[in-house]
Amino acid sequence: MRLTLPSFAKINLYLEVLGKRPDGYHEIFTVLQTISLCDELTFEDAGSRIELTMNGLPLPQGEKNLIVRAAHALRSEFNIGRGARIFLRKRIPVGGGLGGGSSNAAVALIGLSKVWGIDLQIKSFEKIAGTLGTDVPFFLKGGTATGVGRGEIIESAGDFPFSYAIVTAPRLHISSASAYAGLNAPNLTNTASNRILNVSRAAEILRGELKNDFEKTVFARFPEVGRAKEMLLKLGAERALMSGSGASVFGIFDNEETRQTALKALGEETDWRSFAVAAVSRKEYREKLGL
Repeated sequence: MRLTLPSFAKINLYLEVLGKRPDGYHEIFTVLQTISLCDELTFEDAGSRIELTMNGLPLPQGEKNLIVRAAHALRSEFNIGRGARIFLRKRIPVGGGLGGGSSNAAVALIGLSKVWGIDLQIKSFEKIAGTLGTDVPFFLKGGTATGVGRGEIIESAGDFPFSYAIVTAPRLHISSASAYAGLNAPNLTNTASNRILNVSRAAEILRGELKNDFEKTVFARFPEVGRAKEMLLKLGAERALMSGSGASVFGIFDNEETRQTALKALGEETDWRSFAVAAVSRKEYREKLGL
């Protein structure tokens, strides 16, 4: 059996860091959105080994790669003796706050389950996803969703549709660990914890100003990222925000003509990669992945 699936990127439409937890991680509230920028993963049942090949940007091989880790975790959980050949066509910028690695891991779980005949409705998938990374559980759902805790507790929210957006990615790699280290977030309070558990808050937030608590410190350390946001707004974006801990920034436009003019201007920035994108709803996401 041979199967090819898209592996969509995400943006954070909103991100609050509420404080450090006793376990050393940070408590956050975020609103995530899948977008049309995507990698592509092809799966083929083969022998007893997991073989991963890829083109485009270089990625770590072996157990350092989330796709390989996802494959081995799935085999271990369901006692599968079969292997697979996996080919990754990479388009999502690495280390840009767009969740490419996490998306690849989630789609590997989905694709290999189909190839190996594992029931996708089994709750074990969420458990496996949670061990692979904070954003991986989100990519089992897609669309618009809130994330609480470390970001791994996902609840689907109402769609946040947009058709004309740009993601621009300066060629920088900003680690999440360094971004968190730059914050001086206050300790959590009970009020904050109760407040973030209300998923209906997402609709209220998205009607107002978009926010990312990492912007201030990241822009101070990497002015190029702040300049990317300023440029998107100057070129006509109605709203713009850094995604995750950077370095990618997105802008939402109200029409295709303005977006195309902006893309042309951004193309003159030789150290940036820019992509025309749209929101991918949860329904569309599930259809594309055969869920």
